[in-house]
Amino acid sequence: MVQIAQQAAFSLLQKHYYANLTTFRKSGEMVQTPVWFAERDGRIYIMTPMGSGKAKRVRNNGKVLIGPADISGRPLGATIEAQARLLSDAEEMQIAYHALEEKYGLFKAVIDFIGTVRGIERAYIEVTAAE
Repeated sequence: MVQIAQQAAFSLLQKHYYANLTTFRKSGEMVQTPVWFAERDGRIYIMTPMGSGKAKRVRNNGKVLIGPADISGRPLGATIEAQARLLSDAEEMQIAYHALEEKYGLFKAVIDFIGTVRGIERAYIEVTAAE
């Protein structure tokens, strides 16, 4: 039942390739970032460099807002409150990796290759609907 509620909460993201993920600084200031995302079993997965600002902000405060956007971050619909966390379990990270790979295919493979060449360690963020 919870899974169905999660999927319904994120239905506003269906058919979109980008979402605005809004995270919060310690000061409470909002930071909005357009991101690639993939949904799997009622959860949203996002890939980011481990040292990115959004990873640090999610680590400090899991409260986020998420809504559909275009590549430049222009909102394309409503935004909902959600809860985010950095994944640390290898099995969970594999789920996130495969969900994003399935959605973005060759584009993700290119980004992964560039990241590997540059030595960028990846973090995966899981977003669930706020309760």
